[in-house]
Amino acid sequence: MKNQTKTKRSTGKLQGIISISSKGTGYVATEGDQQDPEIDFRHLNTALHGDLVEIILHPKGSGRQSAEVLKIVTRAKVGFAGILESDPARDGARNNIFFVKPDDTKMYTDILIPKEALNSARANQKVFAEIVSWKDASKAPIGKVVKILGNPGDNDTEMHAIAMEKGFDSEFPRNVELEAKKISAQGGPASGWKQGGIQERDYEGRKDFRKTLTFTIDPEDAKDFDDAISFRELKGSDSVSGGVSYEIGIHIADVSHYVRTGSMLDKEAKERGTSVYLVDRTIPMLPEILSNDLCSLVPNKDRLTISAVFMMDKNAKVKDEWFGRTVIHSQKRFTYEEAETCIKKSGAPLHTELSILNNLAKLLTAERFRNGAISLEQEEVKFILDEKGTPLKVIKKERGDSNRLIEEFMLLANRKVAELISKNIKGKKGAEDNGVFVYRIHDLPSKEKAADLAFFLRSLGHKVSLQNGIIPAYEINNLLKKLEGKSSSDTVRDTVHRAVIRSMAKAVYSTKNIGHYGLAFSHYTHFTSPIRRYPDIMVHRLLAEYLENKKKKSPAASASNFREKVFEYEKISRIASEQEKRASDAERASIKYKQVEYMEKRQGETFQGIISGITEWGLYVEEIETKCEGLVRVRDMADDFYIFNEKKLELVGQKFRPKSGSRQGSGKRYRLGDKVKIKVQGVDKERKTIDYTLI
Repeated sequence: MKNQTKTKRSTGKLQGIISISSKGTGYVATEGDQQDPEIDFRHLNTALHGDLVEIILHPKGSGRQSAEVLKIVTRAKVGFAGILESDPARDGARNNIFFVKPDDTKMYTDILIPKEALNSARANQKVFAEIVSWKDASKAPIGKVVKILGNPGDNDTEMHAIAMEKGFDSEFPRNVELEAKKISAQGGPASGWKQGGIQERDYEGRKDFRKTLTFTIDPEDAKDFDDAISFRELKGSDSVSGGVSYEIGIHIADVSHYVRTGSMLDKEAKERGTSVYLVDRTIPMLPEILSNDLCSLVPNKDRLTISAVFMMDKNAKVKDEWFGRTVIHSQKRFTYEEAETCIKKSGAPLHTELSILNNLAKLLTAERFRNGAISLEQEEVKFILDEKGTPLKVIKKERGDSNRLIEEFMLLANRKVAELISKNIKGKKGAEDNGVFVYRIHDLPSKEKAADLAFFLRSLGHKVSLQNGIIPAYEINNLLKKLEGKSSSDTVRDTVHRAVIRSMAKAVYSTKNIGHYGLAFSHYTHFTSPIRRYPDIMVHRLLAEYLENKKKKSPAASASNFREKVFEYEKISRIASEQEKRASDAERASIKYKQVEYMEKRQGETFQGIISGITEWGLYVEEIETKCEGLVRVRDMADDFYIFNEKKLELVGQKFRPKSGSRQGSGKRYRLGDKVKIKVQGVDKERKTIDYTLI
């Protein structure tokens, strides 16, 4: 898979995605080993962070290669959240000149807002504005206020600003809401249906699992339930092996039954791509009347599903499988904590069934790691908020057997659906020319990043090897396992784990299958979360289409129709991958804002931290318990003069000797993973930054 941020040559010029630093300097990634061309502020020509631009290189001098932007090919975004301010210095008392000061630290210019484009906004409010014209790079862009978000510092205002900054609005268009209400009342998009949700005709052609034990396991605060598991023990003649075996159903909300291709709901869901999970709220992909009710697999109600059902022996080997449309009736809604208790406590509700499922899940996990999967678990934090959204406490999320049980069976369903479709759309030469499918793919790490990771791990004293330019998965897993459970190594393990993840490529959606490196699956897709991910809806449609064609033995589509379909699905996959990244960025931004808000009231207090990043301007330190990351600036490290060793990623202290005029190493050095004691020096809520000093 080629890196999409790399430049491409066209008529002697270069095209690529521009990255802009907080200082207003641009860089465009180029192929090869040369440094990315640098574009100073004067030559940006209105380019903004993330834009696809066309550049031309300047004549090569003795320093870094410089360039300038010739034109903007595609804007990454035109909307920005920020505080609306007036400019009395330029406007006197007329109050005709207003501008938005963007929250985005990579946006290097204010946006001028004409009085007629204020949309009733007032100075000092936080607003969302869009650029409408920017023809002269020497002047500020002209914009308009699209939405008034509220007062700066207010929790709802700031969370809404973060979401809209990444392209997600908590409000749905009116026509989409009306369509969702109509479907909820009628039970589906067909006309002439009676009131009351699911209708009798909905049950037709579906396998009935309503009398089979079925339950959900989700977080305590979950409102939308995508998936449920059914369990039935098979014995004797019913068993696939003659002994004891199990029928395990993974039942997924049949969202595609309600959200039909081409509908207003479908277009909105496609554009959003995903639900967004901020610290204190969810911005759903579908209106809540569907996502939290009709589509959600709530307990004690019939619900329409698409299912993957597996006959498994006691060794977790799949002996038979079935896929199709179903109807279920969940008898129990577990939280992860409740399920964890029931797994461990004899006599608890469904203890026997959950224990069997847990043992099977552990066997599936062990098989994955034997096949080369890499441990990708990361520590996450959760905030305890008051009624105003102010963080009172930050705690680490606990992951137990109940989390891993659900995860493992969802992985199984995703893998098996991908394998089913893939093996049935292969042409004579192995090419997938008889159909299209949407895969979740994960490329190998680049050899450059793998080499950097190996160097970093060796610098920490861990021996690793490179095979074909990649560190073998088993070596990474062995290292992480060696560090597990040692209190003195918890933070080091976290640092190593973070470095491993940073070295990896990003998983994306695509119609071209290359397998999933991190999970060690040759075929993988996303099938299990259609309420919150649009690619899963596409996969449901493609699975239903395959099953229907198989039943009818329909002829293959024409070559032109096939190519058109592949092009459309690839386009949607690319958009979904981009939206997924934006949603992830929004989630991280909301966490960062709450961490800054939490530390704001703890200025002057001391904490234990671990060095999570090192640059020439300072040390990034993560507080151990709350994972609040902040910067210790080199200029504040007054005990010595420190030099940044980029190759070894360390800051090394240098002692000055006045008599000889020489510099000699003091022996003090700071490296990734080192524990340090820090004091909170200050915070900046607008920039979402924390400043620490070393103690």
